[in-house]
Amino acid sequence: MNEIDDIKSKLDIVDLISDTVTLKKSGKSFTGFCPFHSNTKTPSFVVFPDTQTWRCFGACADGGDIFSFVMKREGYDFKEALNMLAQRAGVELQASGPQAEVQNKQRQKLLELNSAAAAYFHQLLTKSPTGAKTRAYLTGRELTAETIATFQLGYALNEWEALKSHFLERGYSVEELVATGLIVERDDGAAGYDRFRNRLIIPIRDPQGRVIGFGARALEPDQVPKYLNSPQTLLFDKSATLYGLDLARNYIRQAEQAIIVEGYMDVIQAYQRGAKNVVAQMGTALTEEQLKILKRTTSNFVLALDSDTAGSAATLRGINIAREALEREAVPIPTARGLIRYEGRLDADIRIAALPVGKDPDDILKEGLDVWQRIIAEAVPIIDFYFEAVTAGLDLDTAKGKSIAVRELIPVLRDIGNKVEQEHYIQKLARLIHIDERTLIAELKSGQTSGRSTRRQPAPVTPDLPVVQEEVVPIKLGTTKAGLEEYCLGLILAHPYALAMANDTLEQQDIYGLSVNDFRQGANREIFKSLQLWTASETPKIEILLDMLGEMLEGHLATLADFWHRGPPVPVENIDRDLSIAILRLRLQNVIEQMKELDFLQQEARETKDTKDIRQYTEMANAYKQQRQKLEQTRDALSLMGKRRAETDIYVDS
Repeated sequence: MNEIDDIKSKLDIVDLISDTVTLKKSGKSFTGFCPFHSNTKTPSFVVFPDTQTWRCFGACADGGDIFSFVMKREGYDFKEALNMLAQRAGVELQASGPQAEVQNKQRQKLLELNSAAAAYFHQLLTKSPTGAKTRAYLTGRELTAETIATFQLGYALNEWEALKSHFLERGYSVEELVATGLIVERDDGAAGYDRFRNRLIIPIRDPQGRVIGFGARALEPDQVPKYLNSPQTLLFDKSATLYGLDLARNYIRQAEQAIIVEGYMDVIQAYQRGAKNVVAQMGTALTEEQLKILKRTTSNFVLALDSDTAGSAATLRGINIAREALEREAVPIPTARGLIRYEGRLDADIRIAALPVGKDPDDILKEGLDVWQRIIAEAVPIIDFYFEAVTAGLDLDTAKGKSIAVRELIPVLRDIGNKVEQEHYIQKLARLIHIDERTLIAELKSGQTSGRSTRRQPAPVTPDLPVVQEEVVPIKLGTTKAGLEEYCLGLILAHPYALAMANDTLEQQDIYGLSVNDFRQGANREIFKSLQLWTASETPKIEILLDMLGEMLEGHLATLADFWHRGPPVPVENIDRDLSIAILRLRLQNVIEQMKELDFLQQEARETKDTKDIRQYTEMANAYKQQRQKLEQTRDALSLMGKRRAETDIYVDS
């Protein structure tokens, strides 16, 4: 039994979910209101003790195991969920090697030091006479004592070695102080001096609320830079950090929206005045890592960046990063060279809040929460903002201006997955520059190729994965739900190009391709997310894949590879069809399971004679039946097609 299975065996999903969701026993299962979307009328959230799974039959239409629940509820990645659940279950996680164990101990020591430093700075601000000027500054910014305590704001003395001396006396080493970025090494390698001096100190925390770094604001007009942050450390990576997320995450989930601002003080002011779903980017632009972290909690973003020139530039950079970085639904399109490329379709709603000129979020929030909320409510869709930003400085009466507008906007329009929306914006651009729509449509398609070319299949790949010591029973297609999940992942690991081809085959049958929601096991979900990053023509770089997943999933990844290699070989020419059928069978099994789970809800509704619920569940049951029929028909058609092709090959060979 591995650590994941050990944790599952020691934790009961009903007990875990009951911590945050009020559950009512209903037959063998438990029901409640879904914690992931607004609903106070119908208890559509169901927990199944027999299978140790959960499912929402409402707006979420999601489900999974205890790992999936914790990841969705807390916005954790798999490693964070594993650590949390291991601690709750009393399971000691084994480090993958001596080096990992040493690094883990170092991390814990640095976290301890940062926590102590935050308390030290906070004490100086709130209790010491030298902090009086900074307290007056915060009073002038209308921050309350409660807010100062909530964010643990602090003050750094105007001395070169005050913090250094304080912590050396308490047993910390110079090396540890340097490793946290609290002191700066001298050029000659000498012991160093305090990084933060005569500044307002703002602790930066990770999503779990642990101090990982500091931001420091200048208190004098001639101090430069205005803001000084901790350097890159073992704990702190500004490109993968969002300020205030530890406090905002639950409010983001409740509001189903995240507001992204530029500054620490914007977040603090927003929180104090009741706008608690606000976080700040670290640096001049949003990064891929920041967006992915937020994506765990919501798909609805509003960028509310400063209205000055720098803010506008940051907004545009944020838009471009967002278009490239957010999780996408990949649509394979054959190119003229027979390779598969992907057209991204945005999987998020990104809007831009137009702040009044000369005002930042801090200024607006001081005018009142209602003013702020009105501006956020009036945020425009990202495409509309992009239209305005691109065309603002162009003379659209000239050929050059029109050409620039088309060149900048057409790539954005290609990213719109919804054809109705795409057509709307084509019409908008045509009206804007007075060009025939057909010309724009031709330009839109110029970056694509129509028709289907013969697909070249790369040679099978054998991933260089860690060896699994214990004997693993060869997996057989269709044995269990977990087996189907692992079969699909193992096949994709061995044949990276198969996923794009299989998804292409399914979409030709009007069935969407394999997605993360097809996986119910948290570990398998995490691995699939990482595998989606590889293009159809690339081989997974295992060292990068392992680094992305972490040592906690290394063993599970090795097991998947072992499952595939020990199973019966699949001819290379059949890989895409084989994976297509496996995806259909996995989805079919999930649908059948959902139908069984829905059945008890229907029975309960009949017993209570709740006509509204009866009607709703009947409609859902009919939808499931239609979906099941479609999946079965497609599966049978692909299986028959493969059989006929095999018979034809035999005939030709003879």
